Amino acid sequence: MSGRVLVVDDNKVIRQLIRVNLELEGFEVMTAADGAECLEIVERVRPDAITLDVVMPRLDGLRTAERLRADERTRNIPLAIISACTRAELEGERARAAEVDAFLAKPFEPVELVRMVRELVFGRDGTGGPCGAESAVRPSVRAHRPV
Repeated sequence: MSGRVLVVDDNKVIRQLIRVNLELEGFEVMTAADGAECLEIVERVRPDAITLDVVMPRLDGLRTAERLRADERTRNIPLAIISACTRAELEGERARAAEVDAFLAKPFEPVELVRMVRELVFGRDGTGGPCGAESAVRPSVRAHRPV
């Protein structure tokens, strides 16, 4: 099992933590330090899923998600927010506009991170993408909680 994941977080330690945990499970991981860098490299990297922090310099995670969804080349890439912001803080209009597929609160359990990314990349049924590749409906923010 493999999949390519783009991890976007301004904190180098968090990027490395996510990277190591996903690589140990066989994922290929690329990183970006903020949303602007993510948008610069997403076409070259061609990830199967992207994780985004919310609070980042230059371009935050929700604005990055909005831009990814607005571009036909990237609109179908599964997106997850991994943030210290609470789910309630993210469920406003801005988060709905961003159309993220999953949410994982910091601090998180590595097993929950891996489970969430597997679901984003391969779908719950293993066919790819959230709930299968043909899913047209994106919940605004689906919660993933530490076990």
